[in-house]
Amino acid sequence: MKNIFIILLISNILLQAQSPFYNLRQDEGLFSGGFGLTWIDGEPHYSFQLQPEITFSNFGLGLDFNLQFGSDGKVRTENFNEFSDYASIIRYVRYGQKRDPVYVRLGALDYATLGHGSIMYMYNNSPSFDTRKIGLEFDIDFTDFGFETVYGNFGQAGLAGLRGYVRPLKFTEYGSIPIIGNLEFGASVVSDFDKYATVTSGEIDSLTGKFKVIKDDGSMTALGFDIGLPVVRASFFKLDLYFDYVKLVNYGNGTALGMIMNFSGLGLVDVQTKFERRFNGDNYLPAYFNSFYEIERFKFNQNSGAVASKVQILKNSGDGLGNGFYGELLVKVLKTFDIIGSYQRLDKHPRSGILHLSSLISPEGIPYVLRAGYDKINIRDEKDLFTLDDRSYLYVEFGYKPMPFMIVSLVYNWTYTPIRDSKDNVVGYKPQKKIEPRISFVYPFNF
Repeated sequence: MKNIFIILLISNILLQAQSPFYNLRQDEGLFSGGFGLTWIDGEPHYSFQLQPEITFSNFGLGLDFNLQFGSDGKVRTENFNEFSDYASIIRYVRYGQKRDPVYVRLGALDYATLGHGSIMYMYNNSPSFDTRKIGLEFDIDFTDFGFETVYGNFGQAGLAGLRGYVRPLKFTEYGSIPIIGNLEFGASVVSDFDKYATVTSGEIDSLTGKFKVIKDDGSMTALGFDIGLPVVRASFFKLDLYFDYVKLVNYGNGTALGMIMNFSGLGLVDVQTKFERRFNGDNYLPAYFNSFYEIERFKFNQNSGAVASKVQILKNSGDGLGNGFYGELLVKVLKTFDIIGSYQRLDKHPRSGILHLSSLISPEGIPYVLRAGYDKINIRDEKDLFTLDDRSYLYVEFGYKPMPFMIVSLVYNWTYTPIRDSKDNVVGYKPQKKIEPRISFVYPFNF
């Protein structure tokens, strides 16, 4: 499937959890929408979108109403063939932010993480515009103890995760002692109950036209234990040390030893870094439920009959991927330039590279805006870093503001669209390229 918008989208902006052109403060809203023309599989479709976003106190709400009509006037059913497609008109409802005492988010999950991320890290439940899902994040920190939860898809059985943690010294007289008073112990469990979670072979049934599973191992479950120690808590510098242990049930295990440093209040630049050494055993993959998990979980080639799945990658790791390093860097300059990057490389595995990059450049008083995001997995070498294929996701938007409320921009999106069998079941994903010239009107309002 290939979508190319050939006329300017009027008053259209893709709203994520935070608008790329206008950062919402408390008790503000943003109203935007648009229409345009797109070609899908060689056929013209008319597109209409309405995407308001509001914040009120600690609450946030984002809507994404998207209709596409064919030349015959009929609505394109790809956008409305599952219950979750209708429910996903509400892109998200949110209370608080991650790491607040109470945090709730219902809808699209862009980068869900449990704990330090050794089991689930930056999980995305909706990697395709055509199969948007409704999920849930729900966290509560009671100071002495707390929990984090993630549920990937209310439309069908899928990913579910829970991490509980306790700061035991808070219950004693030693709880007020610096450093050790905040010592934290956590335990996690994440399971994927999707019917394709552990499929390794299958075929299309000649009578029903549906995909028929030949071999699978049931649900996929990971168990974890972690220790966290906040070493420094100064106004301008914070340092945390942690240790994680993970067991993939019926498979292998691994550990990670890491640190998180945060420099803030320096005036010009704020910096946050994360660095860890990973020790990987046989048949084990760190951060198994990652940003590409919904794509990697299962793919079926209807022409060759071949099955590719994440559990196959896990089994093929055999005698171990070897130990490795993971690093992450977030830089904020003068509150106008944000960039985050992370990279994994394992010692013995030539296709172990995992890269994440994202940036937002929006200088105050300058009418140009740039927003970009890039993810890639199974990177072989430096030449393979920026080659777009079925292991890549890319989003780039460059905009010019001739007026404070008007943005003219061009969007390039390398994303994914579902592959379905003859009975409309999703049996995998394939890359989809979208080029979208836009004219947007963004109107903020106060309550």
